[in-house]
Amino acid sequence: MSREIPKPYLIARDADGAFRLTVREVRYNSQGYPLVSEHPVEESFKTATAARSHARAHFGAEAGQFATK
Repeated sequence: MSREIPKPYLIARDADGAFRLTVREVRYNSQGYPLVSEHPVEESFKTATAARSHARAHFGAEAGQFATK
């Protein structure tokens, strides 16, 4: 497993062509190793831009905090 810290917001396209937003939370164990929890957002979005806008409005996301898949 890598010690690289993932971006806090993941935008991925599902099989139906809709975009899904996943919020990631990073904690560290006693040895300083990152532990990542992922929480998918219930709704889907028509575009990646709509998913980014939702993350900015509801989670306070900023530019540079998004990863795409």
